[in-house]
Amino acid sequence: MLDFFAPGRSKDATAMPTTSVQSLSGSQLSGIESPLEQRSLENAKGGDWKGLFSRPFTRRQIVILSAVGLLLLALLALVIALPVVLTRAGKNKDAGDTYHLYPTKHEDPSYRILENKPVYAIHNFPDPGLLNYNGTWYAYGTNPHKHDPESIHIPVATSTNFVNWTLHEGYDAMPTLGNWEESVNHWAPDVIQRDDGKFVLYYSGQTNNFNKHHCIGAAVSTGTDPLGPYIPLNESLACPHKHGGAIDPSPFRDADGKLYVVYKGDGNSVGRGGFCGNSIKPLVPVPLILQELESDGITKVGEPEIILNINDTDGPLIEAPNIIRKDDGTYYLFFSSHCFTSLGYNVKYAHAKSVKGPYTRVNRPLLQTNDFGLEAPGGATLSHDGTKIVFHADCDGFRCMYAGGVDIRSTNDTIVMATLEIDGSGSSNTTNTTTTTTTADST
Repeated sequence: MLDFFAPGRSKDATAMPTTSVQSLSGSQLSGIESPLEQRSLENAKGGDWKGLFSRPFTRRQIVILSAVGLLLLALLALVIALPVVLTRAGKNKDAGDTYHLYPTKHEDPSYRILENKPVYAIHNFPDPGLLNYNGTWYAYGTNPHKHDPESIHIPVATSTNFVNWTLHEGYDAMPTLGNWEESVNHWAPDVIQRDDGKFVLYYSGQTNNFNKHHCIGAAVSTGTDPLGPYIPLNESLACPHKHGGAIDPSPFRDADGKLYVVYKGDGNSVGRGGFCGNSIKPLVPVPLILQELESDGITKVGEPEIILNINDTDGPLIEAPNIIRKDDGTYYLFFSSHCFTSLGYNVKYAHAKSVKGPYTRVNRPLLQTNDFGLEAPGGATLSHDGTKIVFHADCDGFRCMYAGGVDIRSTNDTIVMATLEIDGSGSSNTTNTTTTTTTADST
């Protein structure tokens, strides 16, 4: 037998052949590694992501990944939507009560004639209504103390020559109230005589059941004196909720004897905010509305009709409507535009061949800021024949009444201010003889 053992080695120690570990190749080693060891090597070689996605996610991992995904989607949506939102916000931004005065370069020269300047009449007497009766002029104004329940509801001033006016201090033409109204904030009254000799007073009253909005009230004189007293109806005459109520009524008798009252649908009171509640676009409608009445002046005939609405030149609103008719059959609708707190407040007018319109506007306002040194003239009422006008304008923090003459040029339907012709035997002094010294704010 051959001896396979080296000299000096025990047979028992070498019963099985062995191989030195140091002599094994890398391929031979990998063939005998455990799975855990193999993964460790793979991870060390950059196999982390493969290991992460090669096994099911835990619930916690799913929640985290979902939250991250939703956050990324929200950020993407914000990036897309933000420019659109900013663009719309820019379009709807409140530009304020922006206004443009009519250029004076080519206007009628009558505006540079000093004799055509309206005269100062009454202190703190906004929105005057006008009536002529038996040779005496009566003006009815907005209450002089805003938000004061002790204030006179309807103040009255009178004149025999349309130049010198006397305020009946302390006198209230409507001392009692209707069941529908609050005791504050009575605005823009106006009066007409009806067939039985009594007078009907129309006014704006603050409601007690419509979130402090205003509506149109009517009151009838107890006798045949234009001073009243007037007894109000227990229900409002007009209160269009869809237009935010109504203010600034003005009566009108047509050539056929029919009675009407024209008023403002107070749309800006339910606008989107800004100046006078309606300078943030899109603007809500602010219509002028005509309502026919029975001969009693308080019973409505048919449905009210819109005869004019705001346009791009009016700012947030139009208001203070007043209608007259000339002998040639032309109707003139006077109104104010822009916010009364703005220097853009004015007296505009339009004309038509029917009391119900359509009315054609005239570009140049009858009165605007800077005319004859006035600021924010508005709230005008004309005499029945269209030759005289009363209105208010800013005066030392109040709104004072002014009186003036008017020239209606029927050949081209334009109207300008004119020299005030004095009625009766009164003085032509342009300073009012008596004024109120009440220091209170007004509407």
